[in-house]
Amino acid sequence: MIIDCHGHYTTAPKALETWRNQQIAGIKDASVMPKVADLKISDDELRESIETNQLRLMKERGSDLTLFSPRASFMAHHIGDFNVSSTWAAICNELCYRVSTLFPEHFVPVAMLPQSPGVDPSTCIPELEKCVKEYGAVGINLNPDPSGGHWTSPPLSDKHWYPIFEKMVEYDLPAMIHVSTSCNACFHTTGAHYLNADTTAFMQCLTSDLFKDFPTLKFLIPHGGGAVPYHWGRFRGLAQELKKPLLQDHLLNNIFFDTCVYHQPGIDLLNTVIPVKNVLFASEMIGAVRGIDPETGNYYDDTKRYIEASKILSDADRQQIYEGNARRVFPRLDALLKAKEAK
Repeated sequence: MIIDCHGHYTTAPKALETWRNQQIAGIKDASVMPKVADLKISDDELRESIETNQLRLMKERGSDLTLFSPRASFMAHHIGDFNVSSTWAAICNELCYRVSTLFPEHFVPVAMLPQSPGVDPSTCIPELEKCVKEYGAVGINLNPDPSGGHWTSPPLSDKHWYPIFEKMVEYDLPAMIHVSTSCNACFHTTGAHYLNADTTAFMQCLTSDLFKDFPTLKFLIPHGGGAVPYHWGRFRGLAQELKKPLLQDHLLNNIFFDTCVYHQPGIDLLNTVIPVKNVLFASEMIGAVRGIDPETGNYYDDTKRYIEASKILSDADRQQIYEGNARRVFPRLDALLKAKEAK
């Protein structure tokens, strides 16, 4: 089985964006704030949005199952207050759940949290629990910078985040560390802010002893880990200067990387530097980079091609990257698949 651990609902029906724009307008003028019931999206609309987009490409490119969460750039936790984020997260999570019920063989939900700048992360717990218990979510997306590029929150190693981590451990949930839209003109959302955040999150963990407090906590750092694999020697050296254990002992039992790297040399570097057990297959399609690479004639985000073309990986390595690691890092996914296999 080929499991894509990084999928977002980027092709949701237009009615969702229209409702969101109305909600944003309602922040300034309460008289135009929409009700949740005003958003009406039929199952047929959901089917069409998936069958003509993600599912079509999954079949064309040869992947089987996608871990599916709300669109990352639409999370926009910096907009409005906690009530705005809470309502928006609930709507987006329900849509991903509905997709998973319409296409249970192909999509499994991952939850967005209703984060808001300056608000205690424990306020996210009711939505997290609902998504696990009612929707069967197997993971969460955690935004280390709800401010949208201004980095006003404490680092991930701070006890500020511990209420979320405690629930992750309780429910065996990994978190993909994924920021949202940048509202800071210095940082392009997908070209800078995402990759900055990936690197920043890794360094926050490196300089701390977070995983001594939470030995079973698991973070998936997307986009190939940002700058991390490319600068692995720098991080090893910094850990040494800080009197930390070797990185394989200090971080690699808890931190994992996906394959959302959009050219062959990048994938080859990732798999040369990072142990196979720490790499999970992902494409993020349909996502940040949707075009065709003129050098290859293939879509940049058709990442399975790079795994297949790798001269570094064995067949056993590919099986780990495609399926084995995802089932180990996402225990609730493994349990779900075993239940299906037993039928």
